[in-house]
Amino acid sequence: MSARESILNKIGSALDNAGDKTARAATAAARIQTPPKNLIPARARVAPEDQVQMFRDWAEEVSATTDRVETLDDLPAALAGYLSSQNLPSEVKSSDDPILGHVDWAQLPTLTRKTGIAEETDTVGLAVAFAGIAETGTLVLHAAPENPTTLNFLPETHVVVLPRSRVTGDYEATWNRLRNELGTAPSNLPRVVNWITGPSRTGDIEQKIQLGIHGPRRLHIIIVDEA
Repeated sequence: MSARESILNKIGSALDNAGDKTARAATAAARIQTPPKNLIPARARVAPEDQVQMFRDWAEEVSATTDRVETLDDLPAALAGYLSSQNLPSEVKSSDDPILGHVDWAQLPTLTRKTGIAEETDTVGLAVAFAGIAETGTLVLHAAPENPTTLNFLPETHVVVLPRSRVTGDYEATWNRLRNELGTAPSNLPRVVNWITGPSRTGDIEQKIQLGIHGPRRLHIIIVDEA
């Protein structure tokens, strides 16, 4: 038995002794079906027409960069322009999200896009966000076969496409949308939902911020008005 298995077995045994599994499962199911309402900060109550600018302001405050294009047809050029500005190769490992399937990637033959799970050699990951939250400039991406979670964390540069229609004011609105679109049945819920605010960062003992220690060094967000 490995050390990992030993630890998990101990945790499982402790939980079995802590109470009735059936009661705990019922409590969890009830919370999923009828989630409690939480407080919404005053700053999050922003008019829909101001949400995109608020999102961009907060995202850039935490070291992300943003761009905005009108249509999906503008996406390849915007992506290529960003990669060139960072002296990065014109090659991305991309999700297979249906939105990206509507893009005419052939219009820019110098840009190479491959889909699938990110690998150690991939320098740029391209994903599509489920939502963008104006309140804190946070991206929400959930795992799915067409959207591997590795794209969000393994490549040093993370590029995220965010449709304008998916920008919300606050966290609660995003959770409600996720429940409404995906349902609350256990089989419908995503395996993981990632909430990403800025590129990976940490502070050393002298409180000096370092980017890219536990994930992407760069986070670039391209907002598409019509997607």
